[in-house]
Amino acid sequence: MAEPTFPHGLPPLSLYVHFPWCLRKCPYCDFNSHTLRDPLPERQYLDALLADLDNQRPAVQGRALQTVFIGGGTPSLISAAGIERLLGGIRARLATDPDWEVTLEANPGAAERQRFADYRSAGVTRLSLGIQSFADDALRALGRIHDAAQAHSAIHAAKAAGFERLNLDLMFGLPHQTPEQADADLITALNHDPGHLSRYELTLEPNTVFARYPPPRPADDAITAMYEAGRERLAAAGYAHYELSSYAQPGHRCRHNLNYWRFGDYLAIGAGAHGKLSFTDPPRIERYWNEKHPKHYLAQSAHGPPRRHSSRIAAADLPLEFMMNALRLPQGATRDQFQARTGLPIADIAPILRDLRAQGLMDADPATLKTTPRGLLLLNDILQRFVV
Repeated sequence: MAEPTFPHGLPPLSLYVHFPWCLRKCPYCDFNSHTLRDPLPERQYLDALLADLDNQRPAVQGRALQTVFIGGGTPSLISAAGIERLLGGIRARLATDPDWEVTLEANPGAAERQRFADYRSAGVTRLSLGIQSFADDALRALGRIHDAAQAHSAIHAAKAAGFERLNLDLMFGLPHQTPEQADADLITALNHDPGHLSRYELTLEPNTVFARYPPPRPADDAITAMYEAGRERLAAAGYAHYELSSYAQPGHRCRHNLNYWRFGDYLAIGAGAHGKLSFTDPPRIERYWNEKHPKHYLAQSAHGPPRRHSSRIAAADLPLEFMMNALRLPQGATRDQFQARTGLPIADIAPILRDLRAQGLMDADPATLKTTPRGLLLLNDILQRFVV
């Protein structure tokens, strides 16, 4: 397989900012998050983030940021002044799209109307609230620090602060949850009329408390019923199912996450943050990741750039990397997008595509790369075909 080339230019560019602390680690969470036991080192961490960005800036000189996503952990522990400093520092270092999307994840357990309004004034354009459920017993089982009343209050506060672009995270398949209870959660969320909903199944990830001590979960057929019923209800309410776990009203799709799924590029700053960048000289695509533990990240940043690890994606692995993302989208991708984002000719995977189309797993249109409804149910089997 030939090495990638990018004759039509590099993909869109985003920035992910990782905030690694939370008030309490949830038992299902496998993200790089750490319970905050000491006073928040906000100033030092912001210093480290901007120094991290300074170190990476030469790799993307001349490219404009389309989106920023501040995730965690619980980024809403940062003050509005801190967010304003961060966004100002980003704009001072990189070109930015005039209509850039800036998403901040927030915990309903620390929701204040004025704080949300200040985030809006600081430049955040999109808020993502980790609701998970509107049932107090489910929230306790998930180890969340908020209750149902705080969830409702946080949504009202976000809307009062002027956030027209609002996402609510919901989970289903919770301990002891019935399909009726999962549906009630979804109805409650829809009554708030958010522009975007992320709805995903509770999974028991390795190295989590739930993996060591599994909670009682609904049967597989009940979880399937929750998923199907939810998808139907969201469609009836006018939400497009544009990614496996993402639903949006018109104009409310998450541009940042779409850039991931379309195999775009993204810088990453912060402890444990992962990035992906394409280069033309020499042509290649690299992934990289930062020092994981926030104490080590801060200690290293005090004396220079934090430790960063990187690896070049082998040309033979690029089809799988692309498909793992693009096929999460019901609309899939085009073969032109495959060639533009991987730098490879579509001929490299043509035999695999012919076989999958013959089996009824991929759409018959040769210009598109998307699964059939049956193929979406067998996505892991499809992806195995691209493993070298």
